[in-house]
Amino acid sequence: MLSFNVRGENIEVTEAIRNYVEKKISKLEKYFDKSATATAHVNLKVYPDKTAKVEVTIPLPYLVLRAEETSSDMYGSIDLVTDKLERQIRKFKTKINRKSRERGIKDIELVVPEAEILPEDSMQVVRTKRLSLKPMDSEEAILQMNMLGHQFFIFEDSETNGTSIVYKRQDGRYGLIETDE
Repeated sequence: MLSFNVRGENIEVTEAIRNYVEKKISKLEKYFDKSATATAHVNLKVYPDKTAKVEVTIPLPYLVLRAEETSSDMYGSIDLVTDKLERQIRKFKTKINRKSRERGIKDIELVVPEAEILPEDSMQVVRTKRLSLKPMDSEEAILQMNMLGHQFFIFEDSETNGTSIVYKRQDGRYGLIETDE
């Protein structure tokens, strides 16, 4: 059974919004064991540019479900977040079922209708790329990433000689992951 903690930043959480959040996210209960209890932490934000961000976190004993979505419509963001959480649950259930068959372990507390379980080959590697890392700085790596139209780029940092990754964040800025070697 899910309980809800709905907060709003720069928005008053009306009864209509609260009811919509509870109605949509309660649909995820079908994936949980009847005895499972959890609290869904829902954070609603409205920005000055009139975009709405919805963040949902559901901590479970064996998994933390978390999703966020930003759009121009609060209700649309709630729908998109619910879809993301549902995909996460199905992916996790598929992974657990595969591992449990391999190890002979009983199912975890999630209940997923058989028709919604992803086929095992959906997590199979279907393409492999080989690359040689060129020494460069993070700014050049960002330029290369943008020219390729990718969301991340792996490179050899010319200052540290270590392998690094630049990636595009959801807020449009960039992140850098450096490895310890």
